[in-house]
Amino acid sequence: MNAAIFEPRPLYGIGTVARLTGLKPDTLRVWERRYGLGASHKSATGRRQYTQSDLEHLQLVASLVNDGARIGEIAKSERKTLEMLLKQRGVRGRGADATVKPRAVFLGVALCDWLDKHQGCVSNVNAHLARTELADINEDAFDALEVNDVLIVECGSLGSAQVAKLQSFQRAGVASRIIVAYRFGNAHWLEELEKSDIAVMEFPPEAGKLAFEIARGVAESSIHTGETNLGELMPGKARQFKSAELAAAANLKSTLDCECPKHIADLITALADFEEYSASCSIDNWHDAAVHSCIYAYTGQARHLMEKALQAVLEERGAEFQAELNRQSLASGALRNAS
Repeated sequence: MNAAIFEPRPLYGIGTVARLTGLKPDTLRVWERRYGLGASHKSATGRRQYTQSDLEHLQLVASLVNDGARIGEIAKSERKTLEMLLKQRGVRGRGADATVKPRAVFLGVALCDWLDKHQGCVSNVNAHLARTELADINEDAFDALEVNDVLIVECGSLGSAQVAKLQSFQRAGVASRIIVAYRFGNAHWLEELEKSDIAVMEFPPEAGKLAFEIARGVAESSIHTGETNLGELMPGKARQFKSAELAAAANLKSTLDCECPKHIADLITALADFEEYSASCSIDNWHDAAVHSCIYAYTGQARHLMEKALQAVLEERGAEFQAELNRQSLASGALRNAS
């Protein structure tokens, strides 16, 4: 069997990476030359390109450097070390809240060609493309990759050989979830795959359904109709303000009678409550889940943006805000002691 070549997706140019990290292109070039913090992929024409992992790593490094860390001391650190340092420093900013993107492998010549025309399917996925047929690859070929959440396999026709190969991938733990996009297959083999908890869909896949199946592969536990909430399907944005902090912001007074802190704090509280509600909605099919996923994601994004607005409002009133927060804390402690 021929060795599989895994093409990373998405790929970024230096200008895009500069914009997403807040670093200048010249800085990125210097870091690559001095510390090896560069693009790990090279195109067929020899052009250096940054993978999703490259970008996320640089975002973490940039956040630490902006907080005062010395580049020479952290340049060789692994991602987990960088994340730990960020938490210790309490840093917020580009990369500070970065989450690991779902890891997916797409296997099959036609599937990879289709994906080239539908790159939106991997916009939030750390993907690898293998332009190799199922019959020409075995489970050992995946050892070069990190643990994958999802393996999506193109299969022209389903038969005993194909099903056996897919089941061997499953036993080997190639990915947490396997999805098969097939052209031809009878009810017997489709049922056999479903019994093995291997998802099936017709080729070419419907982009929305494929995106949902990838999200299912990331979920920590198996999904059962009516038993799953959307919080398991989509990683939410961490809340930037605790309830007590929102209450303190809402109580801030202004000589201009500006009610912005109160209104923004009230909006954040309402959005957070609705976000939690939408995450607990039961789903009956993939289409319903896709719709509710959008509601959940948009609500979380709206809450995240309003938190940024509140941070901007509080920047010039830090001392006043801290005083109000301390006052509420003391009042709460007095009530507890009295009771």
